[in-house]
Amino acid sequence: MVNRVNTILVANRGEIALRVIRTAREMNIATVAVYADQDRNAQYVAMADEAYLLPGDTYRDTYLNEDVLIDILRRSGADAVHPGYGFLSEVASFADKVQRAGAVWIGPNPTALRDLGDKITARRVAKHAKVPPVPGISDPVHDMRTLLEFAHTHGYPLMLKRTDGGGGRGITLVHDDDELRSFYMSHDTLQGGDLDEYFVERFIDQARHVETQCGRDAHGNFTVYSTRDCSVQRRNQKLIEEAPAPFLSDDIDEQLHRYSRNLFDAVDYVGLGTCEFMVTGQHKVYFLEVNPRLQVEHTVSEEVCGLDLVREQLKIARGEELTQVHETRGHSFELRITSEDPATNLTPSSGTLSSIRWPSGPGIRIDSGVKEGDTISPKFDSMMGKLVVTAQDRPTAVARVRRALDELHISGVPTPAGLYRTIFGDPAFTAENHPFTVSTKWLERTYLNRKPASADSGQPASFASNESQDDKAATESFVMEVNNRRVKLTLPVDIVDSLTGSARAHASHRPTQPLRGQGLREVPDGTAGTSGDPGVISAAMQATVTRVNVAEGQSVAKGDLLVVLESMKMENYVYAPVAGTITKILVSASDGVEAGATLITIDVHAADGDQAQKGDRR
Repeated sequence: MVNRVNTILVANRGEIALRVIRTAREMNIATVAVYADQDRNAQYVAMADEAYLLPGDTYRDTYLNEDVLIDILRRSGADAVHPGYGFLSEVASFADKVQRAGAVWIGPNPTALRDLGDKITARRVAKHAKVPPVPGISDPVHDMRTLLEFAHTHGYPLMLKRTDGGGGRGITLVHDDDELRSFYMSHDTLQGGDLDEYFVERFIDQARHVETQCGRDAHGNFTVYSTRDCSVQRRNQKLIEEAPAPFLSDDIDEQLHRYSRNLFDAVDYVGLGTCEFMVTGQHKVYFLEVNPRLQVEHTVSEEVCGLDLVREQLKIARGEELTQVHETRGHSFELRITSEDPATNLTPSSGTLSSIRWPSGPGIRIDSGVKEGDTISPKFDSMMGKLVVTAQDRPTAVARVRRALDELHISGVPTPAGLYRTIFGDPAFTAENHPFTVSTKWLERTYLNRKPASADSGQPASFASNESQDDKAATESFVMEVNNRRVKLTLPVDIVDSLTGSARAHASHRPTQPLRGQGLREVPDGTAGTSGDPGVISAAMQATVTRVNVAEGQSVAKGDLLVVLESMKMENYVYAPVAGTITKILVSASDGVEAGATLITIDVHAADGDQAQKGDRR
């Protein structure tokens, strides 16, 4: 059956919306954009044939508002919806509404979305398809005994995952019985928690994250456009991706292709999607999940297979046959350019882009939805664009990335560009006269190991770096001239702090000239702000409250988990900076909070008095 696709409603924003609009224009298909007030002047809005405002100031009111989007679908006369990635791209109820409105859903059918969208159901699909998942319990967690039995059978560490998690959210890494009990008590359903929304998997250390970009059409044709390696991650979110996945044996490659086809056939998948796997050093392949949509890193697959994957999506949605790919060409890297600060473990930031200079030249592709003068809002995703670099082989592509990073210049917000320069000079990653030894925790252990000062127990997997093996000191660089020759001096941060502290102590008679970046190197203490008062716990960023872990009148110890916030797809755990008694809770689950807003107050003195009384009794 051939479906009519004349006008597409692009139910997304930023660079992916622009990406879809460009391909649609090449195919002579009209486009309808939607935008929140913050995106009013965005490039994708101007490029679309029509655009409609989404009233509101939050994700829920705008890009996640199914009913408003369906209303715009009807008002605009669009006959298809492309959801991009994130937002509603994997939401079966929205796909249902689109189809009931008589429009084409550019993605897998709602049944496949349901089968694959819930991680527990996806594990069951994988087992049925004879694809081995990571060892775990394929049912929601209900009691402590089951958790302990699994832990003592399979060993620590364990990953506790939300069934509806994605993009690195809803994952907690626990290392021993005490941390497991702490997690259980924090999420106990009988205490109003969400324990029944979690399942458990064994954490596989020293493994690579390898995935297949796949397509299957309504005629049963299947292809793998390319493999990808996405092991360079922070907070379980990818930063650098490459295609094809390097240093895989023919046997592993064959398993990845076979498992991927089995998964797509098992749910009668029609469309593009990604199968994600863990590949261990013992050459075992474990299923992680299927992402039933286009992904951020689809660009590297496009570069090595020579196809426009958005065009492939539209062809499949119209009922046409997909394009078979028999072999790939060259090698491609994608570097996500985000407004995140490497000096604070890549904490998301915001601000105004005062200047942008993208690299250019052979093999350089820029996918970006921002321009100079744009404001990076704390209310939306921190990704500003993607730098995609391609060459005839991996060593040449590595060299080209280095050159591209030298040309890249963005000011106004922090970016990971400096960290990328370090990574592409690290032989563990480049594999130049050195084995490729990157695994999913390599980045955090090697370069993002400046832990919060708060307690370790129950903290997110993203900050669980206590098994760090390569504690490299943070450094800061300065450009100066010596005998008219331009040189760069690099010093450890500790020395810089010592020198600047000494200078302040001995030079109070003249105005201070703080070194570049001074004051930005401290890692937020579990994201809790104290406003100078340790008893006032405030939000360090604009966020949504996902869980309040304490009650008024409750006594807490220093390091106890108080509140969980979510901002820019990152879970932020707020810990108690002091021992005390909870006097007031000013937020509840699902509340939106501004940066600096007070979350909880603690009576510190009462706790001190209690301790003194206990000491007297002893």
